[in-house]
Amino acid sequence: MSQLQKPSNGTETARNQHLSTVSNERIKHTILVVDDEENNLQLLKRTLRRKYNIITATNGLEALKIVEENGDNIALIISDQRMPQMTGTEFLSQISDKYPNIIKMLLTGYSDIDAMVEGVNKCQLFQYISKPFDLDELQIIIKNGINAYELTLSKQALLLDLRELFFTTIKSISSALDAKDAYTHGHSYRVTLYSLILSRELIKDVKMLEDIEIAGLLHDIGKIAVPENILCKPGKLTDEEYSTIKMHPSNGKRILNGIKKLKFISFWLSSHHERWDGRGYPQGVKGLEIPLPARILGVADTYDAMTSNRSYRKGLSHEIAAQEIKNCSGSQFDPEVVAVFEKVEHIFKAAMEDPVSYYNDYSVLNKARGVKHE
Repeated sequence: MSQLQKPSNGTETARNQHLSTVSNERIKHTILVVDDEENNLQLLKRTLRRKYNIITATNGLEALKIVEENGDNIALIISDQRMPQMTGTEFLSQISDKYPNIIKMLLTGYSDIDAMVEGVNKCQLFQYISKPFDLDELQIIIKNGINAYELTLSKQALLLDLRELFFTTIKSISSALDAKDAYTHGHSYRVTLYSLILSRELIKDVKMLEDIEIAGLLHDIGKIAVPENILCKPGKLTDEEYSTIKMHPSNGKRILNGIKKLKFISFWLSSHHERWDGRGYPQGVKGLEIPLPARILGVADTYDAMTSNRSYRKGLSHEIAAQEIKNCSGSQFDPEVVAVFEKVEHIFKAAMEDPVSYYNDYSVLNKARGVKHE
């Protein structure tokens, strides 16, 4: 099927519709749900119909016809990925040019890195949602999507910046990945915090600190392609399973490479498991060949891995983990970064016990956006 043609006034119609809404009374937005599983369609319809107008379709071709007829009135689309006749990404890519303001979400039960890359690069994807999903969390995601839709129509500068939109998309994927396993929940958040604590001592450029924060939040994004039976395995991994895990830095680079403004961050992500002595992966580079942000991420990642509980062991104390970091100076870690760690390790200990408050203090992105905290 050929791509839909660009409209003459679809965006203007939707914008006028939005602006005519009374400021303190939001319109009841329309959501299109596309899924070949009838049970999923009915579940989502029952869950969402009180707040939104719900339209359903059982495949991509049917959904295309609905968008052709009602596209100016649709605020958000939730599409399953694996469907007969047309995949979710094929469907969404065909409407992305004509309806750039519609918020697009992809729903899948598979850790499909190709679908993610295609979704981010071709579909202007807002969110990648893994099955099975929690209904309460899904409603929060949809609410955020509707807010983004309204802001976009209002020409808010934040969401007109494509980099911000891509960041929001992938950050949400990262959070979903952490949530897959109770033992890694919040890992990316804490690694980002520890990286910022180190970076403040090493880097003064605010823009670079912002980029390091993004890199921390996305550093394990490549694990979306790792099967859950490996990712969440409670015991020791086989050699083959470990080899699969070791692909996640390269997968992360592949995902971000398609996003022009995040391409250089993808190199940092691909290097965060490299070692100072060259015995790391995936490339085996060493010393100053490893970018500084990746060397910082390496220390932060290892500290959190040691101090977090796992299904097969209890997390180590700060004191034991800190000593291990120091012991690995010059072998696993950059001696300069370890020296800074020694200087601020008391902050690491406090942040480990209260990560939310410390993240609020150290986050560059939140300050740049004027985010307020209670």
